[in-house]
Amino acid sequence: MNKTIRHTAVICLGMVLALMVRATWVQAYEAKALADDTYNRRNVIARYARPQGDIVVAGAPVTGSRKTDSGDLAYERTYTDGALYAPVTGFSSQVYGSTQLEGVYQDVLDGTDTLLKNPLDALTGRQTEPGDVLTTIDPSVQRAGYAALGGKKGAAVAIDPKTGRVLAVVSTPSYDPTKISGTADGTAWKQLTGDADKPMVNRALRQPLPPGSTFKLVVAAAALEDGLYGSVDERTASPDPYTLPHTATVLTNESASAPCENATIRTALRYSCNTVFAKMAVQLGQSKVRAMAEKFGFDDSEQDMPVRASASVYPSGMDDAQTALSGIGQFDVTATPLQMAMVSAALANDGLLAAPHMVSEVVDGHGGTLRSYQDGDTTRIVSSATAAQLRGAMVTVVEDGTGTNAKIAGAEVGGKTGTAQHGVANDGTPYAWFTSYAKDASSGAEVAVAVVVEDSGAARSEVSGNGLAAPIAQKMMAAALT
Repeated sequence: MNKTIRHTAVICLGMVLALMVRATWVQAYEAKALADDTYNRRNVIARYARPQGDIVVAGAPVTGSRKTDSGDLAYERTYTDGALYAPVTGFSSQVYGSTQLEGVYQDVLDGTDTLLKNPLDALTGRQTEPGDVLTTIDPSVQRAGYAALGGKKGAAVAIDPKTGRVLAVVSTPSYDPTKISGTADGTAWKQLTGDADKPMVNRALRQPLPPGSTFKLVVAAAALEDGLYGSVDERTASPDPYTLPHTATVLTNESASAPCENATIRTALRYSCNTVFAKMAVQLGQSKVRAMAEKFGFDDSEQDMPVRASASVYPSGMDDAQTALSGIGQFDVTATPLQMAMVSAALANDGLLAAPHMVSEVVDGHGGTLRSYQDGDTTRIVSSATAAQLRGAMVTVVEDGTGTNAKIAGAEVGGKTGTAQHGVANDGTPYAWFTSYAKDASSGAEVAVAVVVEDSGAARSEVSGNGLAAPIAQKMMAAALT
């Protein structure tokens, strides 16, 4: 064999060996990654080859599957009352993927989750029956919130304070996920994603906004727990008006006639005195206010219920003037309705915060439990005494203060209103907030609700927490207590 042929043979052999090594590597080490790849068309075909499992509300599925007319995707997702439950279910699209519970439990719903497989299924690779996701949502509370928000841009969350079960997640404007579940829905997708009102944004969980005066509950809790004030009926050292530290900026109150000078915490919550809580935040210092905010759930970037909520934020690195503004829920403080519902829920539950969750159980195709989520997994946020005092002050707000539109006959109702500034130099329409709880002594039913109205179309002068948000919360609480 001459030299040239020998060299060519060696090169060819090396190429064959390299090809064999690469093929072995792909089959042995990269096969799963390739199989799970988002762009693997076979996965999409398999997912939609048969009806999927369902997301269930109060024993009834709010999702379904229908046979398609053509193509290699045999079934597509359908939704019952799609716009009502979209903030809960999310969407499952043959083109655009999955979100919310559809995304979190995709493997269960399409039957590929390993928990669904017995040892023989795992060995043979046989596809198993899909499972279902059972939610904690109460349809009457969900409908009450959705109807009350109506054409307004806003959101609401309702929680059972004792168990942490999320009873409602409402976001408006909404959308029908059915319209984007197939392969020929490009026009609908462009309309939804291009809509200035952002109907696909889950405002209840994923759009933190300045909470305004509802945050005063957190500051009051910090003051009582720290011992700055002994009770909600002790007079504070609060000038009216209040000049922000090291500035010439004078902070006033919404009502010039409100008795805010040196007011008690109860009176300051009743009349929503900015001067009292701005001064209180400076007295405490931002580190103590932040510590209390974080106990309630602020600054938690891993708030899963099991859908991940955006973090509500209490800022750091502030000067005293900025700390004062943070005390009234302004500057860079942001919160989701979920977060503010958690504040009221903890106070309603004697100072204990039950971990919020909107899934009770995940089951297989025969109803067997795959995963369950514990009710009442609680953390102590404030003492029982502090919680009781703040509940009493919140009741005063509803009975004889700025939250009278939340009253429910025969029930104990406590709340806190908020009107939060936004925009450059506060040139935008304010956000209207209300956070609250209600208890029915005869039945033992309890609920905590937070509502934000981002835009109602009302004139700026007509925007208030009591006027816009409290009536929505009242209807949701009434539905929960019924």
